[in-house]
Amino acid sequence: MSQIGRFTFILHSHLPYVLQHGKWPHGMDWLNEAASETYIPILNALNELVSEGYHPKLSIGITPVLTEQLADPFFKDEFRSFLQSKIDAAQKDQIYFKKTGEKSMLKLALFWENYYNSIKNDFEGKYNQDLVSAFKKLSDDGYLDIITCGATHGYFPLLSQDVSIQAQVKTAVATHLHHFGKKPAGIWIPECAYRPAYKWKSPVETDFLKTEYSRKGVEEYLSENGIQYFIVDSSLTMGGKAQGVYLDRFDGLRMLWNQYSEQFEEKPLDFEKSPYEIYLVESTGRPEKKPVAIFTRDPMTSLQVWSGEHGYPGDGLYLDFHKKHFMSGLRYWRVTGAKIDLAEKKEYNPDVTDKQIEGHAHHFTNMIYDTLLEYKNSSGKEGIVVAPFDTELFGHWWFEGPRFLKQVLKNLCESDTIKLTNGKEALEEMNPSRVISIPEGSWGEGGHHYIWLNKQTEWTWKHIYKDEIRMQETVKRYIDLNNEYLHKILKQAARELLLLQASDWQFLISTISAKEYAETRITNHHEEFNKLLDLADKLAAFGELNEQDQSYVDEISSKDCLFSTLDLNWWKEVDFPAI
Repeated sequence: MSQIGRFTFILHSHLPYVLQHGKWPHGMDWLNEAASETYIPILNALNELVSEGYHPKLSIGITPVLTEQLADPFFKDEFRSFLQSKIDAAQKDQIYFKKTGEKSMLKLALFWENYYNSIKNDFEGKYNQDLVSAFKKLSDDGYLDIITCGATHGYFPLLSQDVSIQAQVKTAVATHLHHFGKKPAGIWIPECAYRPAYKWKSPVETDFLKTEYSRKGVEEYLSENGIQYFIVDSSLTMGGKAQGVYLDRFDGLRMLWNQYSEQFEEKPLDFEKSPYEIYLVESTGRPEKKPVAIFTRDPMTSLQVWSGEHGYPGDGLYLDFHKKHFMSGLRYWRVTGAKIDLAEKKEYNPDVTDKQIEGHAHHFTNMIYDTLLEYKNSSGKEGIVVAPFDTELFGHWWFEGPRFLKQVLKNLCESDTIKLTNGKEALEEMNPSRVISIPEGSWGEGGHHYIWLNKQTEWTWKHIYKDEIRMQETVKRYIDLNNEYLHKILKQAARELLLLQASDWQFLISTISAKEYAETRITNHHEEFNKLLDLADKLAAFGELNEQDQSYVDEISSKDCLFSTLDLNWWKEVDFPAI
């Protein structure tokens, strides 16, 4: 049978900067869990497919801030200790279950000991403690299209200065080139949040941002830096309802949506557009501006994986995410049922999940086939189904996810009708030409910004806006001074500003999942940024700093030691100002 269309997974791997910023329950263990439950299992799945003679393809985003953490020696040391602690915990559980006579739980404790031993052996042996190079090898061998993101996942539409978005993008491209040896073709813009070019006014009332001013469209920064495509929700491409992907996971988001839902009107569907086409986006109307392609999230297939209640991860046989053993924190129970209380969860049996995974993978593959066939029959053209997900969904949230991913990729490698591809390859082959405009929006429920800007987070933007302005003014004042130590201080201030801008902090406040941690991080980065610029002023005025001041600079530089390739000129002025 002839080919009916294309399919690609686009995965988005991201965690905020947590090195030396706490461990448990918030901090370093987020990264340790993601590496052990998601990144290594996915690397294993892809390498297994290659060794079995398949040619898997997908796009995977690894945010610059995550890449820097995975490459840091501090992570490698901490991760080994974390894995050993999990092995020790499983062994202690075995002693406990032997005493209590719980044979099935004893078997599960042995399962976890073997699991973490295997991950530890893979990390140290197979991947030589270098996960970044492991992903790079799969990219160099033609399997992965590794894409980027804003440097620290800053929320582009709400940042007040064009130099801030420029710095997020330029830092991302430089970091990607440093670690992966080439510039990225694609980007997952943070929170899929897009803003076209227009006269912008601060959504937060301040005494220093009162007038509206011309802003560049997000796509302009991408085009200027050689990025060819990004991913959007279907509501931005076609209208209709934006389906927030985390609403059923966080009570805080449901509460927020109840507060803000009445403010939004659903955009009418535009039936002349399709999520199965690639379009070009340009918002300035200026012919010299090069458009950037967009891939649109397929709403049908996405729901099957995103939803813990209605999708595959909610199957009763799969490992339950929430219930953990009181001694070890290891998980011994299965989902059992979506509405079942934690006390009613039944014991997990990993031996019976293979059949479910295979069945769900075939169902997913058939959905792709039916969607592409229907589109080809109705339009006469081959389309592309794009399935974008947070990478951490596979393994961390849904333990069986990496095995599901492997089976779907295997099915599509064997398909005669569906071409498995990635973003870069699909863009080259499909060569889109239709230029469209899309509205401002994000993946959040309702398609707008309320998750990141609301009554609980408004204060964070006042900090960010004041610091953005101070950064640009200070860089302009001192960048031409021939003082290496002064430039070191300014670069560290730039790192603190980038970390302050991470959209994770507002998300964690709004979801109430790590509210105090996020508020502390915002406050600390804001204070450290301003103290560093105070020291820059002091150094410029008096020509030297005392020993205590120098120790402070060294301490902050040692703690937040990322983005070695950043350039202060990115904060001085935008390369191509808005008109």
